[in-house]
Amino acid sequence: PAPAPAGASDEPPDAATVLSQANAYFNGMGTLTGSFIQIAADGRRIGGKLTIAKPGRLRFDYDPPSPLEVVADGTSVAVRDRKLATQDLYFIAQTPLKFLVREKIDLARDLTVTDVSNDPGGVRISLEDRATLGGTSKIQLFFDPDVKVLSQWRITDPQGYLTTVQLSNLQRGKAVDGNQFFINYGRPEDKAMQERIKQSQTP
Repeated sequence: PAPAPAGASDEPPDAATVLSQANAYFNGMGTLTGSFIQIAADGRRIGGKLTIAKPGRLRFDYDPPSPLEVVADGTSVAVRDRKLATQDLYFIAQTPLKFLVREKIDLARDLTVTDVSNDPGGVRISLEDRATLGGTSKIQLFFDPDVKVLSQWRITDPQGYLTTVQLSNLQRGKAVDGNQFFINYGRPEDKAMQERIKQSQTP
């Protein structure tokens, strides 16, 4: 019989192998740049550029008309509104994106694996992160059949809102400017949050 096309196998994937390959993908990634399309729960789509520099640093620049940008500097995540000149800070450990920015990740140890299954385009890893702000977030990671390329992720927040991020034009290992991950803690409320974050990281 003719071999089944890649990604169309009816055989369930070996979970341990897939998780090991996914860990190797994330842990072998020093930097990652590319484009994304974010799809909100109501179907609205917005594109942008993604830059990651491990450990702990990332940046999402949303295309106009969205005024948003998201920056992580290794300890905090800032959600900025360029139009309103506002900035909201969060502990990076309380965001569900730790799989992207942690220096070394073990998906089975650091998160809860709920399923590893075939997907029309490859394989899907379903996870739960119980340390996110507000409760448990559900995460789905979509890879190609060889678990060499992350094509998208889906995150359902503790309130049940689903956000899908589709990735394209990804480049690993490209030199990036570290200054783009700068967060200004000049406002009193930002300094206070920075101190709380530092205290939370003290054993």
